[in-house]
Amino acid sequence: MVFWVAVAALLAPALLLTFTRLVEPHGAFWIKVEAFTPLGLVSYAVALLLVGVRLLLHRRWRGTALPVALVAVVGLGLHAWWYAPQLTGANPPPEAGATPLVVMTSNLLNGGADGIEVVRAASAADVDLLVVEEVNPAVVADMDRAGLADLLPYRVGNPGPGAAGTMAFSRVELTEPAPVPTHFGGWTFRMGELTVAAVHPFPPTDADLWYDDQATVVRTVTETEPDLVVGDFNATLDQPPLRALVDLGYRDAGELANQGWQPTWPTRGVFDVLGLPLAQIDHVLVGERLAAVGMRTVAVPGSDHRAVVATVAPK
Repeated sequence: MVFWVAVAALLAPALLLTFTRLVEPHGAFWIKVEAFTPLGLVSYAVALLLVGVRLLLHRRWRGTALPVALVAVVGLGLHAWWYAPQLTGANPPPEAGATPLVVMTSNLLNGGADGIEVVRAASAADVDLLVVEEVNPAVVADMDRAGLADLLPYRVGNPGPGAAGTMAFSRVELTEPAPVPTHFGGWTFRMGELTVAAVHPFPPTDADLWYDDQATVVRTVTETEPDLVVGDFNATLDQPPLRALVDLGYRDAGELANQGWQPTWPTRGVFDVLGLPLAQIDHVLVGERLAAVGMRTVAVPGSDHRAVVATVAPK
């Protein structure tokens, strides 16, 4: 009995993830569930292993174990198919001699993150473009005291209260700024020969606002055709808004570089203790003019997100 309770405890959340990814019901609960789709791989794999061992050791359970194993196999196959692009697929290389561009994005948790450490991380990574979300005047002041203006002297955007406030800082001049009309603010701008969109849609705490802001981001990308889309998307590659951007020709830098799932949120509470963020909602997306060289995540003290650092280059 204990064995089957354990198997059910693995399969129940996995089946919920599969159902949500397949059906995608409307509502905040379902948006949140879908963000954790990759975890279904682990649940199905462990359940299949347990049932397989049971079949080998106790053949009298075959009538029960075989259907359960079949469910686990089908679920595992579906989730592996959804996850496969993170590890496989063509990654066109940069143009010979192309100068790489290092892009970093970090959510500063209502300005509560350690701005000095953000600047140190940006300096250590030799960042060319830094996009920050949930930035307030106090953390900008901390970042400037840490030498941000010397490291990245050009900026677009303004700090704001609470979760509002999205800004970009660059080594080169940023021109033609235009607002992205989401609830937390965002910007499109030119960075040399590149067009960039810095975005931060509303989280799925309110489903209607999430859908509205995600539609605004997709519409902005469709209209402006940026080379880079950077920020806290509050969405994963399994969810419809990011899949819509993929259909438009945009790829997550880590996914394109075949570097696997790199979750960025949450990193506080029990997740901080375990060091296990569970959803990849922060992204650097590249358009068709850019190649992805690599991507990694960086811990940011005081934030509930890991920062993303991606290296890209012209094709």
